[in-house]
Amino acid sequence: MTSPSSHARLAAWIDARFDDEVAFLADIVRIPTDTPPGDNAPHAKAVAAMIERLGWQVERHPVPERLVADYGMASIINLIVRRRYAEGGPTLALNAHGDVVPPGEGWTKPPYGAVIENGRMYGRATAVSKSDFATYFFAAQAIEALGLPLRGALELHFTYDEEFGGALGPGWLLEQGLTRPDYLIGAGFSYNIVNAHNACLQFEVTVHGKATHGSIPETGHDALQAASKVLNAIYAEAPRLKAIRSGIAGIEHPTMIVGRIDGGTNTNVVPGKVVLKMDRRMIPEEDPAQVEADVRRMIEDAVQGLPGIRVEIRRLLLARALRPLPGQEKLVDSLRRNAREVLGEDITVLGSQLYTDARLYSEHGVPAVLYGAGPRTVLESNAKQADEHLVLEDLRAATKVVAMTLLDFLGG
Repeated sequence: MTSPSSHARLAAWIDARFDDEVAFLADIVRIPTDTPPGDNAPHAKAVAAMIERLGWQVERHPVPERLVADYGMASIINLIVRRRYAEGGPTLALNAHGDVVPPGEGWTKPPYGAVIENGRMYGRATAVSKSDFATYFFAAQAIEALGLPLRGALELHFTYDEEFGGALGPGWLLEQGLTRPDYLIGAGFSYNIVNAHNACLQFEVTVHGKATHGSIPETGHDALQAASKVLNAIYAEAPRLKAIRSGIAGIEHPTMIVGRIDGGTNTNVVPGKVVLKMDRRMIPEEDPAQVEADVRRMIEDAVQGLPGIRVEIRRLLLARALRPLPGQEKLVDSLRRNAREVLGEDITVLGSQLYTDARLYSEHGVPAVLYGAGPRTVLESNAKQADEHLVLEDLRAATKVVAMTLLDFLGG
């Protein structure tokens, strides 16, 4: 545990440079990173240049173009900032992602304007998770500014593939052996520490029939009619999932939805093909292999015996759950203690229904939690909705909490 005087000096440094932190965040919010299409290399280059102008080295790790194209994105450069201190301490990594969902409709402020109004900054990714580019970078600067002896290493991982699942973001850095930290703090919100989260399976279900003229529908095989049976099976099963309860606070039960439907060729043609894209969230206690087998069987049974109908099921994503690992409690205890000092209240420790890149570190044996700048709930920030925003005082507070936690782990 670090001293009260060190904490006071950290807080004073962050307060003195808070206008710079807000300006840094505004600059990175103004550069679009809509995914899809996922042309995110320009943002990474700009962030790297901004950090380097302040005297810190940045490693640029471009993912091979063919791999990115096959994945469905345009460009990815992941960034690592490494700060090495004296021997004898742990390596602590901080990860935030720069790719974002497209703005969509309904904004009253420019989605890439970084407009500040009534103490809030508006813009896509102000809350999730470009805000934590600023949180983590300024917290890192703060601990070095004190001039205290530090041990171990600090790594900032700014990655660009969370919206597609993370395999070419943190997953790629880990698989390539470019990093192997002892602890990980991933982007989160100021009033809660996430210690676990759900897993997710996503599928593309293609129902094949036979198209024919609408005036003679009996000569074809209606893929949409068959797909409706798949839909009925999914939505009959979804309510029953509520009976499967998680033992982790903050996580309730599995869910299942269909998020997209495409099909048919014209109004006067019996549909020959319909494509459904579905999402099945799993609580940490569920076995993904068993869940996938159950989903596949449910879909196949729904169209069993329908003449001329064939179904293909392709897995799009398997995001495994974030589970507590030994050592995670050290992160939780430090963050809670420091948040109590900064915020004047005890913050919660809860699981999340979402899935995040933190799970990829956990799969490599790295204890991980989520903590960063933001409100008490996702809904309060309009994250991934119109008028997404961040209360700037939450940014200030989270930067202080993270800086104090870094000092707990790395202070010599």
